[in-house]
Amino acid sequence: MLEQIGCDSIDQLLDEALPDSIRSDLPGLQEPLSESEVLERLRELERENGPGKSMIGQGYYNCLMPPPVQRLIFENPSWYTAYTPYQAEISQGRLEMLLNFQTMCAQLSGLPHANASLLDEATAAAEAMLLLRRAHRNDSDNRFLVDEDLFAQTHAVLCTRASWLGIEIVRCRHEQQFVAEGAFGALLGCPGASGAVFDRSELIARLAAKGIRTAMCADVLALCMIKPPGAMGAAVAVGSTQRFGLPPGCGGPHAAYMAFADGLQRLVPGRIVGISRDSRGRPALRLALQTREQHIRRAKATSNICTAQVLPAVLAAAYAIHHGPEGLRKMAERVNRAACALARSLIAAGHRLVADSFFDTIRVCASEHTENAFAAAAAAGYDLHRAADGSIGISCDESTTAADLAVLARAFAAGEAGMSECKASLPDALLRSRKGFMTQPVFSKYRSEHGLMRYLRRLADRDIALDRSMIPLGSCTMKLNAAAQMSVISWPRFAQVHPFAPRLRRGGYERLGRELEEMLAVLTGMDAVSLQPNAGSQGEYAGLLAIRGYLRARGQEHRQICLIPESAHGTNAASAVMSGLQVVGVQVDADGEIDMKHLSSLCAQHRESLAALMITYPSTCGIYGTQITRICQVIHEHGGQVYMDGANLNAMVGVAQPGSFGVDVLHINLHKTFCIPHGGGGPGMGPIACRSHLAEYLPGDPQQEGDNAVSAAPLGSGLILLISWAYIRMMGAAGLRAATGAAILAANYMCSRLGQRWKIAYRGAQGRVAHEFIIDANEFRKSAGITVEDIAKRLIDMGFHAPTVSFPLAGAVMIEPTESESLAELDRFCQAMECIRDEIQEVESGSMPAQDNPLVKAPHPAEDLLAPERQAAYSAQRAAYPLDWIRDWKYFPPVSRIDQVFGDRNLVTVLEEDEEFGRPAAAS
Repeated sequence: MLEQIGCDSIDQLLDEALPDSIRSDLPGLQEPLSESEVLERLRELERENGPGKSMIGQGYYNCLMPPPVQRLIFENPSWYTAYTPYQAEISQGRLEMLLNFQTMCAQLSGLPHANASLLDEATAAAEAMLLLRRAHRNDSDNRFLVDEDLFAQTHAVLCTRASWLGIEIVRCRHEQQFVAEGAFGALLGCPGASGAVFDRSELIARLAAKGIRTAMCADVLALCMIKPPGAMGAAVAVGSTQRFGLPPGCGGPHAAYMAFADGLQRLVPGRIVGISRDSRGRPALRLALQTREQHIRRAKATSNICTAQVLPAVLAAAYAIHHGPEGLRKMAERVNRAACALARSLIAAGHRLVADSFFDTIRVCASEHTENAFAAAAAAGYDLHRAADGSIGISCDESTTAADLAVLARAFAAGEAGMSECKASLPDALLRSRKGFMTQPVFSKYRSEHGLMRYLRRLADRDIALDRSMIPLGSCTMKLNAAAQMSVISWPRFAQVHPFAPRLRRGGYERLGRELEEMLAVLTGMDAVSLQPNAGSQGEYAGLLAIRGYLRARGQEHRQICLIPESAHGTNAASAVMSGLQVVGVQVDADGEIDMKHLSSLCAQHRESLAALMITYPSTCGIYGTQITRICQVIHEHGGQVYMDGANLNAMVGVAQPGSFGVDVLHINLHKTFCIPHGGGGPGMGPIACRSHLAEYLPGDPQQEGDNAVSAAPLGSGLILLISWAYIRMMGAAGLRAATGAAILAANYMCSRLGQRWKIAYRGAQGRVAHEFIIDANEFRKSAGITVEDIAKRLIDMGFHAPTVSFPLAGAVMIEPTESESLAELDRFCQAMECIRDEIQEVESGSMPAQDNPLVKAPHPAEDLLAPERQAAYSAQRAAYPLDWIRDWKYFPPVSRIDQVFGDRNLVTVLEEDEEFGRPAAAS
């Protein structure tokens, strides 16, 4: 590889690729450990998470992941190593499971539509607030009415989100306090944090009469039993699907959901899976309504969410398929009976409850006995919830047993609680109609383990993930997710930890979190780290809030201009708008670098109002800009702060530290640089690292308002932090530096090889690229009528996921090989691209028709190639096997090219009653 690029060593390559001004010494980390040593160290940390059982509730519950779901999805790289389904033809399997998820959420909430998941319940509630604001007709209304009986973390995240957008949060204790004047929306709990369940139909109707739409936070298991939000008149329902099979995991990852009424489809944040058709008229799935909205609309995007929680959403859907609607309803009734039995026992012993009508949570009024009961329960190994008013909350769940109830009854000096004798605690008016829900065949058809196993295998076989071939996506870093790192996330004492458990129960997480923060601070050259942001987009948002908080404290809140280069990720602009900033674009020159003249003029123009520059480094053009240190100086000279988008940190770990060349704050995509798998579009993690002057403005306690909380749990998605901790401890400083060097070598090797026949859009000062590079394919539209989409779809026939297309340059592909791909795999991809170049040349020369060639008709399902009526200017053999080695492991896409326009004009987001996607109703 070095010979191909003309270098004697990787050190020489790094010297040529990186500017001297950013090179830094090897960071000081602990010596690397072997896989077995890391696993033993994690066993020690796991033991520091004290034994016990959480009955805290408050949005996090114990649950049991069905073993087939754990083995076939949770621990299966076919599912957890896939990428976001932008290339829909090779994503039909996970798109079908997301359609199942959307159908499940819509059916449970009683609303006609749902999206394909959000990050967590608290941020979903914040997104619902902004959705209702967008849908409201009067822009001057700025009050949002919020039920006081919501989880504390939800209140905190709502307040953070509202604080910079001019929204006034009005907390309402009683229904008569929901006053519509100046309000654009309302948010209610179902059930509330106290466990209380009420029929809110009259309140919702009263608000609707004033033009106020209502959203509800609704528990998915409770919705199997109680009247759904749609039946009460709510326009939006949000919540977490955590208790559908995913353990608490110290906060996540878990899939939130958003279901919504007609008319809101084009205002909803996040991704929506829609049913469309392919070129042969077959049903096909795709991401609907502006797949990459942030890149298209930028500052006008509906949210900064790029991807969400696809793998947790898939797991929740599989859990629902495993149990079926009857099983879910029985489970809900059993949980409710457990809560009823305990309530009856405590009432008989003289305790009073906050609410008589509840689903799974009872709240015991404070008395002289409750504190002793709380301590007795803790001593017996049970964690309960102590509310601010001194009352004690107890939440039952799928794992609650009669033995658990007996221990708790004794702690409260009460008699035995007989679960089997109890009836529902809810009045008939609050019970869900016995009319079936989730009647689609998928929720009843695969109830045997054999049937479920074969269904999930069939779906996995429709996709391309890293277990099949490399995914060379520029700016996304699809690298190895090592089995040793992944294995720990199913260990019980990590998986079952509640994020708000006493420190005694989460000591291992506390220590691991501190160690990870310290390692990330060293690697970035920063002073402080917050692990709370549970996505890269949330990291962007949290970093900008830290800057805004710092400026406010210095009396400079008027600084509201955020400079963003034209080549930046689209989420940057959306995050800036969410932070209350005004976006101003910075031009990029022909070499892919920031135009220093334009930047300087903008800084001078906005000297008194400049808040920040958001910059991606290395740039999205695939090069190390030579002026980064000077850029930081210019921003600081004009009173601003520098935010760095860390999406490309994979090109700097061990060789450069952003803190050393002037960056003030950056987010770190743990799912890119530090090996958390993409999961088909999530989970992600986006911790932020900052200099000392911004440290006090990092996200704080999600259960405390005013602490800048950006997600529901203190450690964000705490469970998957184990993966990045293990990766860094296994690699050590030298290993991380070697990985960065290998990634840069792989990119330059492929760039050199492909550059002989393809036009490379940008190169650095000495002709080198960073860890990714861009091929400009625009010339072929004129010479052969071939588009970048044709190239992407033809790669499918060769068994590859396409690179990133048309970003940051329209009509181009961005290729990132990463350090974990072998030379043989790099060569296979290069051969595929060379084969495509040969096919383009045939069209250019006229030896292949412009409208009838393997490129414009790609991809090619086996069904099409075997059709008796097939007529084409090229053989089926050439379509399927353009290179000999493809015969060894051929991937046939399940559909041909998908009709994008049809899917948007005929938006369908859920399965109809008794409909199974793509299969006859009678199929078995």
